[in-house]
Amino acid sequence: MELIDEQIDKYCRTHTSEEPEVLNRLNRETYLKVMSPRMLSGHLQGSFLTMLSKIHQPSYILEIGTYTGYSAICLAQGLKEGGQLITIDINNETEAMALRFFKEAGLENKIELKTGDARQIIPTLNTPLDLVFIDADKANYPVYFDLVIEKLKPGGLIIADNVLWSGKVLMDENEMDADTKALHAFNKKVSADKRVEKMLLPLRDGLMLIRKNS
Repeated sequence: MELIDEQIDKYCRTHTSEEPEVLNRLNRETYLKVMSPRMLSGHLQGSFLTMLSKIHQPSYILEIGTYTGYSAICLAQGLKEGGQLITIDINNETEAMALRFFKEAGLENKIELKTGDARQIIPTLNTPLDLVFIDADKANYPVYFDLVIEKLKPGGLIIADNVLWSGKVLMDENEMDADTKALHAFNKKVSADKRVEKMLLPLRDGLMLIRKNS
């Protein structure tokens, strides 16, 4: 199910700042060499992540779900001087590719990639977070939210990807598969949480933008 008309999507990309050359190469290589390339954030969503990061100017970013590193590079563009992005992925198959492109983007000293289970790694992080991007296994979105919300600074942002799940969240709950149920539960959980302001955007496959109250 396409949530946005292809021509509208193309028009939006045409009138968005040009994709940086290193990200364009990463985009092409991901589609040529890696399974499930649609997991890549891509030009329009990547530009949105960069814009948010530059507006927020975070010192510390946590990304849950690295894949080939596209979104990490986008988010790192807005880091304050001396800032750091930690990205976690349980799958090491794309680690070498991501690290290579971090270096090509000149960000190897700003991005740290940790391989392992985010549910075990997040509790070990002691630095207060300014921005969190969740784009990993859908079943654990509610868990990730609970793990990061107390580490997030007041006024900090959480961005969760794929929250519309190709429109499947509109299905009857009895007909939903496990991932759809988890995302639907996450959306309801966030909507009911009084600690945060939230806005669900129909950008690409749905982005939940969450701001922790001051």
